[in-house]
Amino acid sequence: MRTFIALKFPPKVLMQIKEIQDVLPECSCKKTELKNLHLTLKFLGEVPSDKLEDIKLRLRNVKFSQFESEIKEIGFFDKQERGILWLGITNCENIQKEIDKSLEGLYEKENRFMGHLTIARTGKILSKKLIEETNKINIPKMFFILDKFYLMCSKLKKDGPTYTVLEEYNLN
Repeated sequence: MRTFIALKFPPKVLMQIKEIQDVLPECSCKKTELKNLHLTLKFLGEVPSDKLEDIKLRLRNVKFSQFESEIKEIGFFDKQERGILWLGITNCENIQKEIDKSLEGLYEKENRFMGHLTIARTGKILSKKLIEETNKINIPKMFFILDKFYLMCSKLKKDGPTYTVLEEYNLN
């Protein structure tokens, strides 16, 4: 089972993200569907079912308080002939470190975690014009509380991924 640990966003924030997606410059972008928007704290990959219960137990023991976050910027990655447009999310580093600690001995710690949310992908490397036009988008101040994280599984299909929550974890 292909699994990952993620943060999901309140409906009000999702609607603000949609407004940003709606003003992206014309391009051959595939916008991330609202139902699929998440921030990956840790990608676990293919997990056998016997290991899944140990992961769930360890994640239930994560002690972390809910926290305030903000969408702060829009940015880009160019990867293997395709581009990714993302929004930077603040204050997610500490919960990511706690999750890493909880999975010590099962998974390596993340070396280059960066809190971001993929809002669109292109089928080709980002053009200079697309980057310039996207950088002009005004990102409104969006503060919100994150009070849960999720163990999720992903099924890749021709028409896009399907994500399912395997377990939800409340932050105090």
